[in-house]
Amino acid sequence: MSPRVAVIGAGLGGLTAAAALYARGLDVTAYERGEALREQGVGMHLGPNGTRLLERLGLGPRLAELAVRPEALEVRAFHDGAPVAVQEMGEAWERQFRAPYLTVHRGDLHRMLAGLVPAERVRTGKELVRYEEHPDGVLLEFADGTTDRADVLVGADGVHSTVRRALAGDDTPVYSGNSALRGLVAAADVPGLDPARMYMFAGPGARVLCYPVSGGREFTYVVVAPAPEGDAESWTSAGDRADLDSLLAGWAPQVRELAGAAGEVRRWALYDRAPLDRWSTARTTLLGDAAHPMLPHHGQGANQAVEDAVALAVCLAEAAPGAPGTAAALERYEALRRPHTTRVQLGSREGGKPRGGPGGPGGDVRGAAADVGWILDHDVEAALRTPVTSAAA
Repeated sequence: MSPRVAVIGAGLGGLTAAAALYARGLDVTAYERGEALREQGVGMHLGPNGTRLLERLGLGPRLAELAVRPEALEVRAFHDGAPVAVQEMGEAWERQFRAPYLTVHRGDLHRMLAGLVPAERVRTGKELVRYEEHPDGVLLEFADGTTDRADVLVGADGVHSTVRRALAGDDTPVYSGNSALRGLVAAADVPGLDPARMYMFAGPGARVLCYPVSGGREFTYVVVAPAPEGDAESWTSAGDRADLDSLLAGWAPQVRELAGAAGEVRRWALYDRAPLDRWSTARTTLLGDAAHPMLPHHGQGANQAVEDAVALAVCLAEAAPGAPGTAAALERYEALRRPHTTRVQLGSREGGKPRGGPGGPGGDVRGAAADVGWILDHDVEAALRTPVTSAAA
């Protein structure tokens, strides 16, 4: 009999885990604190390391419909928009990395993943407040006064994870010194930008990245600039349109066009956390931002959560029966994933500096494929077929 798995959180990582576990025949339930499933945010990047896994879960046709495979990333001068450098992507990267590099609206991907999980396997309005791990299972206690039991507990509940705090203790957010203003504009409102390409403008005091989503009907923009540390470790706080206008005054016509078309502006304070020394116990583990919150400069936050989810599903599906098998599966999962995500997490800090990769807001396009190629080339299912002997990072 397969273990009953409780996934806390039904964001991108939690739903991918639920979908991957369900696809492998495991008894899984996802618990979401919100009263309904919804994903906040704007656009995101899906590297080949993520898209190959999502395609194996059956999302290839939907991604082809709603995501965009950018043909290239163009770096342009901030003051007049003149081309500075171009990184070809599209077919070239698909051949090189064996899967497409895509840009997609987070909400679109969230709905795709939700469609892979039967409705009765997702319970909304369930905020985990505490849990107790016992030799025969895990007791879950929710804010509404109800309880449940599982054989395995998976914390996919984000950077403020209840499971992470119980497992690893409190830790301090690390502020990068930057925040990002971001939002969406209709592609029709920015005719100076080709909806088949990504763009980066780097100027004094700010960097602008914009890329197509929603099948090319919209652009996501991200404007990264130094900012004093605020009170909120959040990527969905309200932003100020006046801040956007002030930062981009005197920039290239394409950038001013984009700023003029912007509607709601959200502010994203760029924090991460120090890598954890451990993720797992005999019956509990973490994935995604709960395990390794990272800066966005490699565009890998969601991709690493997808990799975690699939790796965990494979490890649990292949586990020997009983508690010892479950504990060994979680140890195998952590031994594979923690060293890899630590390297990506720390590399993302460097990616905000002048030679960062193309996957996120910041960096120089020159050498981009070499900088992040080892990440994009990774196939976590293939890596599981290579023995790993230790969880040490």
